[in-house]
Amino acid sequence: MMQWGNGGWGAGEWLAMSLMMLAFWGLLVALVVWLVRSSRAAPTPASVGPAHPVQSSDEVLAQRFARGEIGEEEFSRRRGLLRSGGESSTNGGD
Repeated sequence: MMQWGNGGWGAGEWLAMSLMMLAFWGLLVALVVWLVRSSRAAPTPASVGPAHPVQSSDEVLAQRFARGEIGEEEFSRRRGLLRSGGESSTNGGD
């Protein structure tokens, strides 16, 4: 026959068992989350692409001319500088 005295578990043993079960299930959940996250393929740089498409300097210059930020003379001068490789004896600023 079973005895219920000194052979049973006390409050401390039940608390320890409960904490160990919480730790076990917490670690199991953390492991599953880690496995799911690490199994996802990281996006390749080619599939992501830049946030803003890179424009050539000619396109930027043409857009500024179209918006009226620079005049026809300035547009022609700067376009000539771009096509000649940027070599200039003047120091024009914007």
